Amino acid sequence: MTTHGRHRFHRQRSELIGLSTGSTNKSKTVPIIIGAVAVLALIGIVNINKDDTPTAPAAGPTLTEVTETQAEAVPPTEQAAVPEANTDVAADAVVPDVVGMNHQLAQDTLQASGFYLLREEDATGQGRSLILDRNWEVVSQSVAGGATASIATPITLFSKKIGE
Repeated sequence: MTTHGRHRFHRQRSELIGLSTGSTNKSKTVPIIIGAVAVLALIGIVNINKDDTPTAPAAGPTLTEVTETQAEAVPPTEQAAVPEANTDVAADAVVPDVVGMNHQLAQDTLQASGFYLLREEDATGQGRSLILDRNWEVVSQSVAGGATASIATPITLFSKKIGE
């Protein structure tokens, strides 16, 4: 390919991808933009007429309309069993002593012992949020380590940033 041919090839390629040198390609760009706007407007008009309210349920009896005779028609073996209410009191466990641990390890230790109702508080009184738990150290806990408590007992860990 000659130098002149190479130059013409690069110019044509540049014009195809919109890097025209010299003249702008507005005659092709404007109709594309107008077409895109028209399509978006048409989509908007079509969606305006759609109603997002749910449709009416299918015809037929509802659960509240079932009569006693219909309920008795179902054999007892096919009726769903109703689970009995659990009347057991939450289990008790020994609360681990987590004072001096980093806050994340303290939470992991309490959860491993069955305590999941954990709260946290800035021990300095500044009201800071404990965002990176590994950067905080537990200085006290609301339920003393070694005490027996229900696993449903909330435990608050009072922590300060390591080095404070």
